[in-house]
Amino acid sequence: MKPITRREALLLGGLGAASIIGGTAGLLGSGGIPDLSVPRRGGGGAFAQPPVQASSGGVLNMTVTAAPAMAQIGGRRAAMWMYDGGLPGPTWRIRPGDLVRVLLRNRLPQPTNLHVHGLHVSPEGNSDNMFVTIQPGSSFQYEYRLPADHPPGVYWYHPHHHGMVAHQVFAGLYGAIIVEYPKPIPVARERVLVLSDITLDAAGQPAAATAMERMIGREGDTVLVNGQLAPRMVVRPGERERWRIVNACTARYLRLRLDGQQLQLLGIDSGRSAHPAEVSEVVLAPGNRADLLVTATTGTSTLRTLPVNRGGMSGMMSGAGQPNQQAVTLGTFIVAGATVAGLPALPPHPKPRDLSTATIAARRQLTFAMGMGGTAGGMRGGMGGMGGMSFTIDGRPFDPARIDTNVTAGTVEEWILTNTSPMDHPIHLHVWPMQVMDGSAQPVWRDVVNVPARSSVRVRIPFEDFSGRTVYHCHILDHEDAGMMAIVSAA
Repeated sequence: MKPITRREALLLGGLGAASIIGGTAGLLGSGGIPDLSVPRRGGGGAFAQPPVQASSGGVLNMTVTAAPAMAQIGGRRAAMWMYDGGLPGPTWRIRPGDLVRVLLRNRLPQPTNLHVHGLHVSPEGNSDNMFVTIQPGSSFQYEYRLPADHPPGVYWYHPHHHGMVAHQVFAGLYGAIIVEYPKPIPVARERVLVLSDITLDAAGQPAAATAMERMIGREGDTVLVNGQLAPRMVVRPGERERWRIVNACTARYLRLRLDGQQLQLLGIDSGRSAHPAEVSEVVLAPGNRADLLVTATTGTSTLRTLPVNRGGMSGMMSGAGQPNQQAVTLGTFIVAGATVAGLPALPPHPKPRDLSTATIAARRQLTFAMGMGGTAGGMRGGMGGMGGMSFTIDGRPFDPARIDTNVTAGTVEEWILTNTSPMDHPIHLHVWPMQVMDGSAQPVWRDVVNVPARSSVRVRIPFEDFSGRTVYHCHILDHEDAGMMAIVSAA
């Protein structure tokens, strides 16, 4: 199957799949790159899910510890960084209107903090505050109040201490958040699939990224499902499952296929269509999530992620810097036994909100760029230069002391996200979701919007419910750490 084009990926984003990539491990040459198209040694165990922390009576109270711990990855002992010793961390199951209290204890050797990715909660104080720093040996009490009308869906949590995000996520710090639907969807079972990748060095530790890998975005040579290598899922014909999928990779885009099975996409990120869409594949940029129904048909199918063309650095680096293109087996789906009776029809879902006729308070154009010259640092506490590469928004690298965009709380703005670089950039805005205004007949909502290389995407944003300052950035986390992030303040 040929790689998907950037234009096709943008269109898929409008239909419920948001784009694109191949690998970066071994970028300096093709020799020695492992064949990821078949399960590697140590894989093939029974599918397992993370433990669950669920709210009760409108409240979820928990203590979460970020600390080094040992894991088994593909039959090999690995020294990872994890939440509560799990890879991934526990899944939070909460409801609109809930109060979530999280005491985060930092037992890492470097500062950290916590971001509840996609949740529509306050960016201030001890809520989803990106400017909190938790030093090693210290703790911080987070408290999130979800609005009563918070969109149900799949979200996730991970560190967001600037300059250290890519390494901490790559090392294993991530977990899923499920905001429950008011009317349960009838399924045989739900599965949470947190997809991540890792490269281990000779000592069994997460490998340090090379300058080239940080420039393009590091990708591991091993792709995991809930910390497992190519697990097996066994079901009966006719059973309908609900898969909550999180792309927790630092830079890898996932083009997911499960050929031979019936797939219905309920939504991406917090967006959901009025009716599920029949799909053959789902494409997730780093940070995107999918809510997917799988109806089983007799036989054995392979869950794979396929190559996608997302550009590269060849135009800037004399042929170097091209991402690899490899198919990766993620798991095996075995359908056998007696056929089960069909489940009831899906309950109706309200039509998504549409800002097409909204009053627009301001229109802005934001330019995301990479280039030679200058430094990639330009920020305080960042990771330094990458051989003279710069990563900027509107010509400036991130500065935590500078507010880049001031908006009026309670208004709707239209932003043109323009990418002048030869690589795609998935753009994430904290707190407030974005309606993508291009390429779809129905409203499409995202909190991570892929902007293809040398292209623009138009979005509208309702800056509602909360005031305060937060950030927008590229969710190729090495690019974020290198300066492709900016501050927005709503007042």
